[in-house]
Amino acid sequence: MMHSHILRSFRALALLVLAVLVQQQAWAQQAKTNVDLARLDAYYEKALKAWDVPGMAIAIVKNDSVIFAKGYGVLNNKTGGKVDANTVFGIASNTKAYTAAALGILVDEGKIKWSDPVKKYLPYLQLYNPYVTENLTIEDLLCHRVGFKTYSGDLLWYNTRYSRREVLERARHLKPEYGFRDGYGYSNLMFIAAGEVVEAVSGKTWEAFIKERFFTPLGMSRSYTSVNELAGQSNIASPHGNDENGKPYATALNPWDNWNPAAGIFTSVNQHAQWMRLQLNRGSYKGKRLFSEDASRQMWTAHNALPVSKQAETNIPSTHFSAAGLGWMLNDYEGRKVVSHGGGHEGMNSRTVLVPEEKLGVVILTNSMSSIMTPLANYTLDQFMQVQQGRDWSQFYLDNMAKAKKAKEEAQAKAPKEKVRKTKPTMDLQAYAGTYNSPLYGEATITVKDGKLVLQMGPAPLLGGTLKHWQHDIFDLEWKNKYALLTPTKVRFLVGEDGKIAEMRLDANNPDFHFDELEFSKVNTTTASL
Repeated sequence: MMHSHILRSFRALALLVLAVLVQQQAWAQQAKTNVDLARLDAYYEKALKAWDVPGMAIAIVKNDSVIFAKGYGVLNNKTGGKVDANTVFGIASNTKAYTAAALGILVDEGKIKWSDPVKKYLPYLQLYNPYVTENLTIEDLLCHRVGFKTYSGDLLWYNTRYSRREVLERARHLKPEYGFRDGYGYSNLMFIAAGEVVEAVSGKTWEAFIKERFFTPLGMSRSYTSVNELAGQSNIASPHGNDENGKPYATALNPWDNWNPAAGIFTSVNQHAQWMRLQLNRGSYKGKRLFSEDASRQMWTAHNALPVSKQAETNIPSTHFSAAGLGWMLNDYEGRKVVSHGGGHEGMNSRTVLVPEEKLGVVILTNSMSSIMTPLANYTLDQFMQVQQGRDWSQFYLDNMAKAKKAKEEAQAKAPKEKVRKTKPTMDLQAYAGTYNSPLYGEATITVKDGKLVLQMGPAPLLGGTLKHWQHDIFDLEWKNKYALLTPTKVRFLVGEDGKIAEMRLDANNPDFHFDELEFSKVNTTTASL
């Protein structure tokens, strides 16, 4: 039997050898990139604290190698747990590139064409007029030019029981914001439709197709296509919302499988880095081709031009164009083409940035609602592209946010103070009770319980709450569940010609959801109080 001191010596020697190998690898990476990775590491660490982000992870791909992968902060700001490069986060809308590439594979196999009408595969999908329904193509689904305003219809999937097909069948009630192919409006619903095309053509669920055609060949064994698959798994980041003071608080993920083709993937930076290698190699990974160069070029081509705002020109003078590709956003920066996308889950924000000419990719995953990803990605690109006199992007964004906050506070201070209203509802509470129907959304009910009105959204059992009178026929909605994406909301009742309550509206200054699209009409009266 070997003596314990000899064992300890062997272990010490093994650790020393490992440390030398790690250091040699770091030196090799340093020589290969001419970028001070230790400096980048320190910058990320400092930004994490400055932005008050609970946790994040970052990976960098250069010349088909993962040269940097590290986690920062904690999994959960209540229970702790250290984030590392294998921590799983929700990548949200970074999923869209996977869905576009899945369709690219089907194009390569001759099973579909980018120009195919969607009705050929989803005959049940009808939009706001027959011409659009007839002429909507697969390409249209992937570049946000269908006619809807940004996030239109997203309440159809948010915490509802609707299947993907049911979500899409209700899309016929959505109203256009601009002409077909004549503008830009970010659409999650159309990517849900794209996922349904994958299923209709392949005969496999979107989830199964993504796992088989991407996760397995890329070695992404700890990547998932649903919140439900996270149960029992370790090293999972918790999402965090922001309280009224802007401080992060830990919350929980809800399974929204009906939006998976638009935003349902969960993975780590180590694993998503393999996806970036595939992308930068235009569909090839370790000598195996997953999709063609033609498909890659189609996805990275500008299909829908976006305006470059005056603010954008001021912030980044070297950017001259911006556009939507297929599942990606495109722009130029310092003379190079940039292919990127962001992701916003409830309590998790992320970003993927590729610079094909530099063979460079950066992914930043966070468990926060902050926008820290953009300045960190910008700073990283500056280092690798050797931008002279580059900005401290983190501080630049923090300063701009502070200025905006100060301006808002000053405007509020100058605004006339709202008088305290001592009005009462114009009718007995029972007059508001009943069932309301929205052609787009479905039913909602108002009941009287313990002397208060209670709202319940029929398709979404988790959404609803108690109404507190504000003035006249308007009430403040106190949401029964504290979700990061919900904002202060009022419920407004409208009186019909007969003097009775006829309609209900939800008013919210919410950047993610258009409650004004719901348009509830009263269909019957509830007489029993609970």
